[in-house]
Amino acid sequence: MNLSLLTGSPLFAGCSEAEIKEMLTCLNAQKKTYPKDTVILHAGDTVRCIGLVCSGSVHIENDDLWGNKSILDCILPGQIFAETYACAGAPLMVSAITATPCEVLFLNVGRMLHTCPNTCGCHARLIENLLAISARKNLTLSRRMFHTSAKSIRGRLISYLSWQAQQHGSCEFDIPFNRQQLADYLGVDRSALSAEIGKMQRMGLLVASRSHFRLLQPLI
Repeated sequence: MNLSLLTGSPLFAGCSEAEIKEMLTCLNAQKKTYPKDTVILHAGDTVRCIGLVCSGSVHIENDDLWGNKSILDCILPGQIFAETYACAGAPLMVSAITATPCEVLFLNVGRMLHTCPNTCGCHARLIENLLAISARKNLTLSRRMFHTSAKSIRGRLISYLSWQAQQHGSCEFDIPFNRQQLADYLGVDRSALSAEIGKMQRMGLLVASRSHFRLLQPLI
């Protein structure tokens, strides 16, 4: 187990490698490997474990009865998923699908939320970290609502790219989505999105190549 990765994970923030190693035993940690485009968790499943991405990336997706897909979040190494459903004991309303080949560490949430019989030193800190992560996830969902609230494709794209520029502190950056995934995240048609990006490039607003963007002037 790569303990250096876990020390950098928000879930284990403030815990030493020795404390983490002890907690992994208490939480019945199990690591699994998945190829790309594999469903880790299906909508409707009831889960008891939190998933922590060790390598690769996982998309949280929602599919309707007509097969329309929406990407709600991209989970990167060190981040967790399914924590809300595991804590609440409620069936999943979304699916967790690998965007790349990845390794996932599963941690039993019941052992995390209840008093540890081994009185692990960082147990209380782990619960505090989990609460903070849940709060940030709520902000992430709210942010996506802002990005998709505009009626036009350009409006949604401007909202998303402007936020990415702020996050990177630069007008040049890579986003965690390919073109189809970006279209799914913004809730628009891929062809229409590509056409709009092409228009914005011809207008001198930006330069785009796959997942790499460079904003040439303020997007208004």
